[in-house]
Amino acid sequence: MFRDKKTLLASAALFLSLLMWGAGFYIGMWPPVETEGKGSDRSVSRLKSENQYLKQRIKSMAPDVFYIVIDSGNNRLYLKKGARVIREAVVSCGSGAVLRDPDKKTTWVFDTPRGVFTVQTKHVAPVWTKPDWAFIEEGEKIPGTVQGRMETGMLGDYALGFSSGYFIHGTLYTRLLGRNVTHGCVRVGDEDLKALFAATDIGTRIYIF
Repeated sequence: MFRDKKTLLASAALFLSLLMWGAGFYIGMWPPVETEGKGSDRSVSRLKSENQYLKQRIKSMAPDVFYIVIDSGNNRLYLKKGARVIREAVVSCGSGAVLRDPDKKTTWVFDTPRGVFTVQTKHVAPVWTKPDWAFIEEGEKIPGTVQGRMETGMLGDYALGFSSGYFIHGTLYTRLLGRNVTHGCVRVGDEDLKALFAATDIGTRIYIF
């Protein structure tokens, strides 16, 4: 569990913006700002006023239940309750790499989706149903049956589905945690994943930025 105050403050600031966006707040809704002086003094005064407003809004909006915040750029996951960080984990998010299928003219971009999601499914000992891109990437023939796509052990002990084809799951490649190397899913180490699975339910909010 990490306690880097600068990282937490930076993530909190980004999380503020994400929550404001997700709740439908806009700059035009902010209260009037009184400024004095000219030029940079006025800009600084407005910035301070807006920051104070954001602090108050996030304090009132933070749900008093477990929720997940994922910083996909810095590969950090936070399990939070209200304003408190319950657990912080180093994870791996999407690489941003592009894969093209020359035969079907299909293109995949391996980014982790950003936005507000919920836990839609929970799996113990999940089995991975390999998509087309997994075979194309390895230069293998795409199987004609579902059974030919099934692979065990790749997703770890648990998986949380949060979007079509995307999961928070375990990994065999723990040495790569902290790097953007996935095909869009969020990989988590064993102990952090176990704690995350126990603390969340179907419907738990996930904020990704």
